[in-house]
Amino acid sequence: MDFEPYRGELVAYCYRMLGSLPDAEDLVQETMLRAWKARDRYDSTRASVRTWLYRIATNACLSTLEGRARRPLPSGLGAPSEDTGAPLTPAFDIPWLQPFPDARFDTGMRADMRLALVAAMQFLPPRQRAVLVLREVLEFSAAEVAEQLETTVPAVNSALQRARAALADTHDAGEVTEPDDPGVRAVIERYVQAFEAADVPALVRLLADEAVMEMPPVPLWYRGSRDYGLFMRRVFDLNGPGWAMRQLTANGQPALAAYVPESGGGHRLHTLQVFTVTAGRVTRNVVFADPRVFEAFDLPGQISGDEVRQPR
Repeated sequence: MDFEPYRGELVAYCYRMLGSLPDAEDLVQETMLRAWKARDRYDSTRASVRTWLYRIATNACLSTLEGRARRPLPSGLGAPSEDTGAPLTPAFDIPWLQPFPDARFDTGMRADMRLALVAAMQFLPPRQRAVLVLREVLEFSAAEVAEQLETTVPAVNSALQRARAALADTHDAGEVTEPDDPGVRAVIERYVQAFEAADVPALVRLLADEAVMEMPPVPLWYRGSRDYGLFMRRVFDLNGPGWAMRQLTANGQPALAAYVPESGGGHRLHTLQVFTVTAGRVTRNVVFADPRVFEAFDLPGQISGDEVRQPR
């Protein structure tokens, strides 16, 4: 019995539930181990292997989430800061939501992985979260989900209705376009050019009026193109021009790895930035500076001058 073909989609499912790639990978490994030990008890007349694996994974996720704090983004913790010169003090005691490296997993599903949507899902009770993903994303029937959760079909339908209502104001998944859309690529290319040149006015021209910038593990966040620009001026005043950017994707969204120039030559990995682009403007940039995030994306910590302009 081969479980490996299901690993990628199970990791994506557990990520949606937990908001952490390392935790998701650990739980999928646990799921595979449990399934292997119980393979002699598997009954193909009751459920497919895929449905059976999702039941094991769901139970593992729900057990893990018991008593655990949700994983937020800074914008989920309070009002935006109005001080673009505030100290950038990390809050490592908060279990921040982490991005998902698309290149490592062929999940075949993108829009439902948007950072804003996954962040909003963290506010749902765990069982509602499971029902929403199993029904809406993975398209299991209400009867299958009821069996997976050891509950009734009416209870599943009720949980789904409540989850939909709670997420009604989360618009990113429906409004943003895919990262390979020509218009999105053009916006990101212009953003790269402006960022590498430390050209703040050019960056601001690419922003929506109410653009959001947030920077986990720093709990601060900013709203509006003015404050976004003022903060970027602070960054460039501190680090200078001559940055290098590499394009990738995360959570089905365009992303950039930003490398800051070093005085002795070369560039050092500074941040991973995940963008939401809507109607030709950047509406959100989630900037990750946690080394554990860099590891998940297999990003080199340093690049030489020869690597700066290699094909992206």
